[in-house]
Amino acid sequence: MCERCLASFQGVPARICDVCGQPLESLQPATDPASNEVLHCPNCDPPRFAFVCARSLTIYQDTVVSAILILKYQRMDPLAKWFAKNLAALARQQGERFRADVVVPVPLHPSRQKERGFNQAALIAKPLARALKLPYRPVLLQRIRERPPKKILSAEDRWAAVRGAFVTRPHSQVDNLRILLVDDVLTTGATLSACARALLDAGAQSVVGLTVARAAKSPVTRTSPATATGKSE
Repeated sequence: MCERCLASFQGVPARICDVCGQPLESLQPATDPASNEVLHCPNCDPPRFAFVCARSLTIYQDTVVSAILILKYQRMDPLAKWFAKNLAALARQQGERFRADVVVPVPLHPSRQKERGFNQAALIAKPLARALKLPYRPVLLQRIRERPPKKILSAEDRWAAVRGAFVTRPHSQVDNLRILLVDDVLTTGATLSACARALLDAGAQSVVGLTVARAAKSPVTRTSPATATGKSE
């Protein structure tokens, strides 16, 4: 990736949903944009996620898609470090809300990690933790159910695929921790929410999410409350 490509990444607009970070240009916000109220997208009023909020560095389109694919399948550590440096700056901009005790990457299923040889979320999360001077704790969370083999999943499929897919590792200590959860792309928010639910159920105080990219026009479906709350549908 050259400097021109990196400079072409489109940043997330300032007007976003306060919870999931969805850009609101293409959606009707749940609150009056002329008021001083916090803005929520229609799918986050009330919030439907287990995480407190999520923020992303850039929009998932054009050269960003190519960059994520390179990182995911070809392991480009300098690119991961570039993302981490900029995500650290983004986290600092969020202030007290993103104050965390540990950094945790969204884990891959063991079979997927063995096949790929690495976890792209971990490539970002480790230097991010170093930049923020926080402990890096990839062992806190594990994925126990594989992603469906289908290449393209609907929003409903995504929520179903991650329901119960993540758990904390036996004997891991998460009690009262504020956790910064890291992934490459936020699409529906299903994966981040499922990871957050597992951490909260194990005793974490709170979870916030950071991702490199945000799929800007993929609002979550109305089936998400069950995943966020842990209740059956």
